Amino acid sequence: MSAAWTVLKEQINHFYLVRRLSAYEMKSANSGNYLGILWEIINPMIQIAIFWFVFGFGIFNREKVDGHDFLPWLMAGIVVWFFVNPATTQASKSIYSRLAMVSKMSFPMSVIPTYVIVAKLYQHFMLLGVIIVLLATTGYFPTVYIIQLPYYILAVLILLVSFGLITSTLATIIRDVQNMVTSLMRILFYLTPILWVLDAKDHPLIVQIMKLNPLYYIVEGYRASLLGESWYFIENWEYTMYFWLVVIVFFLIGSSLHVKFRDRFVDFK
Repeated sequence: MSAAWTVLKEQINHFYLVRRLSAYEMKSANSGNYLGILWEIINPMIQIAIFWFVFGFGIFNREKVDGHDFLPWLMAGIVVWFFVNPATTQASKSIYSRLAMVSKMSFPMSVIPTYVIVAKLYQHFMLLGVIIVLLATTGYFPTVYIIQLPYYILAVLILLVSFGLITSTLATIIRDVQNMVTSLMRILFYLTPILWVLDAKDHPLIVQIMKLNPLYYIVEGYRASLLGESWYFIENWEYTMYFWLVVIVFFLIGSSLHVKFRDRFVDFK
């Protein structure tokens, strides 16, 4: 518990530094491209178009998914994946890829995964704005339910920071962890209701197992917000409690591992 409190204080006390470093991270990642940060929107839109053609016209044959046309249903769910996937993979290697500058730093290493994740959050905001406009063109105008969207953005941010503390620490000690995280994200993409959804009545056990994945909660929350479905976090309050329990466990484990090994990170260079 003391480790968790230490890391939490470091995040709060260095919030201004996280903002500055994340802004620099975002700019430097796209500095070599003529279109710059626009690629953070162009690439996801190309992937959405491919998934829409393959699944919407091919597999689902223009059938409705969960009561919605496939394209708006897809966009409302996959938008969060374009944040989660790069944020997780980049955060996992954030510390060991910067070991050369660790000894020169005057701020705690626990903020490194955080500012890398926040850099991806800025890009997520831009893509989210584009998705909201595109959803409006398909008839899904923002409703009162969209006011719950900031809650899910904050929830996924805290989830990623907590998980990032675990993966960035382990990947610094054991490089193979980075490959494991990359493989895990590929698996989670298909175990999360992004491209397809199971009927809870026909597959109750499988659906309950899939809901153990906290990203399931986030994706469904985004859809409830963007498609104007429901107050998902209230109507599924048991699932909300489970999600935050998982986040707390991740943060406690991540903080403990990070504080225990960070004084020896340079030894793994």
